[in-house]
Amino acid sequence: MKKYLVQFKPFLIFVSIFFLTYIVLTLLYKFYLNSYQAEDLDGITVIAGRNTEQLLELFNYDIIIQKSSQNPWLDILLNNRYIARITEGCNAVSVMILFVSFVAAFSGNIKKTLLFIALGLVSLYILNIIRIALLIVLMYYFPEKNKFLHGVLFPLIIYGYVFILWIFWINRFSKYAK
Repeated sequence: MKKYLVQFKPFLIFVSIFFLTYIVLTLLYKFYLNSYQAEDLDGITVIAGRNTEQLLELFNYDIIIQKSSQNPWLDILLNNRYIARITEGCNAVSVMILFVSFVAAFSGNIKKTLLFIALGLVSLYILNIIRIALLIVLMYYFPEKNKFLHGVLFPLIIYGYVFILWIFWINRFSKYAK
């Protein structure tokens, strides 16, 4: 048994750090969400909606993203037509938690790890805002493609980007890079 523990020690350390980080960050996020009333929307999602609206206004779209009067989400209106809604799950925090957990599990130098996590989170947030904006515009022009856009293409973009960041991290900066 001891032989196997020694043999699989790097894997067991990776799995332990990954799941511990993932569980702690998920619980912290859950506590954050629980600090809001059931009918309210969390601040991160509200800011993501506001930033998406600002991005689309920058490109002269007639966009309104506003809190639903009765539900915990943001309604999206493009050219006075209801397009979709932004819910808590659209803010990419769960993807960010996954990203941080993986990088932490493959951590290297603490300074480089923290810097990579910070830059990765900022780039994920920006990509997510762009993703939401593109999704709104494409859903306006191609409403029949809604399921493909929202369920396949745009998750592929965000998770694909996380995967590329992970590969870059492992090959360049993690303790396993050598």
